[in-house]
Amino acid sequence: MSWNGWEGEIWTRYADRYNAMAEGFNEALFAAASIGAGDRVLDIGCGTGQTTLLAAEQAVRGQVVGVDLSDSMLARARADAAERGLANVEFVRADAQVHLFPEAGFDVAISRSALMLFADPAAGFGNLARSLRPGGRLVFTCPQGPDPDSDYSRVTAPLRPFLRRLSPAQQGIGSLNDLTRIRTLLSEAAFDEVSIVSVEAPILLGRDAADATEFLFATGPVRYNLEGVDQHVIDLLRSEVQAGFSRFESSAGVRLRRTDRLVSASRRRNPHG
Repeated sequence: MSWNGWEGEIWTRYADRYNAMAEGFNEALFAAASIGAGDRVLDIGCGTGQTTLLAAEQAVRGQVVGVDLSDSMLARARADAAERGLANVEFVRADAQVHLFPEAGFDVAISRSALMLFADPAAGFGNLARSLRPGGRLVFTCPQGPDPDSDYSRVTAPLRPFLRRLSPAQQGIGSLNDLTRIRTLLSEAAFDEVSIVSVEAPILLGRDAADATEFLFATGPVRYNLEGVDQHVIDLLRSEVQAGFSRFESSAGVRLRRTDRLVSASRRRNPHG
């Protein structure tokens, strides 16, 4: 299983770096989730637990469960929870598409950039609906799909001819690119009051261009696709990408703008309505 193998280990090793790429969307995610002090919260694809711990700090009289497929990432999450003295949080290794959560056991379900990785989105959203109480909220972020004009696409353009294959952990990554498909999946899973908006945030790639390049070339998809490529070619690609990152250097590091989707919905109060 890729997430419980080498790619999960990479995410654990670079947990702070991956969080820096996504935490700009936390404010919008949590504003939409509107977690109450007594809420029961489910965090799907929680990874190393940043969003789970933030939820636990809001649901101070409630309970938060973070779910992920990676033992190594969950170990990091548990260690961070213990360090912060958060007793209202639990981490479970499970596949959220099929795991038997308590029926109507949660008030809110959140996910940051994970639901598009469901192998079977229909089954996954259906299982999440079953786990939420009637009227319970589902809030998640996901990519908008490839944008050749985005900062990231322009910087990484030299790599594009080599990124021919999805790495094992990327399977399903484009499953939520289409707005109509998102709405259909949610409706068929007994969700209504669906809202889909675009949210722009900065992503931090590294301290400087060299650091950002080093991180990018260590990520699973790039490593997977460059396996077997001549080292001279890889060195040339690094130089080109680093030059691209240098245009975004600042005193705060290499910061690029990214636009994701923020999706929110409520479990239908009458599932047959």
